[in-house]
Amino acid sequence: QVHLAESGGGLVQAGGSLSLSCRGSGKADDMRTMGWFRQAPGKEREFVAAIDWSGRNTDYADSVKGRFTISSDRGMLYVQMNRLKSEDTAVYYCAAGSGWGWPRPTVLDYSTWGRGTLVTVSS
Repeated sequence: QVHLAESGGGLVQAGGSLSLSCRGSGKADDMRTMGWFRQAPGKEREFVAAIDWSGRNTDYADSVKGRFTISSDRGMLYVQMNRLKSEDTAVYYCAAGSGWGWPRPTVLDYSTWGRGTLVTVSS
């Protein structure tokens, strides 16, 4: 069984940067794709970024493209968030999925979720 644990959330001013980490443990096949999602108050959970098992394929939501960078290394998943905006405020979740195919930008593509970490961007 896969276990995911996020860290790195906090309060940052608009225009600033923040880095999130996610430690994953479990079967590699169950972490074939890793992703970041976020959920703002009153809104549905939305896709942020994903990376496949090889690290060669990445995918980003249009809203974060050019500002966020996803990476992975030895069971750790990261997202570097630059030029943050107030609309980036949300709880950020790490997710893992075992499916094949690319891209995988929907909630249904992932079977395991972390508990989330709060990112607050003040304007």
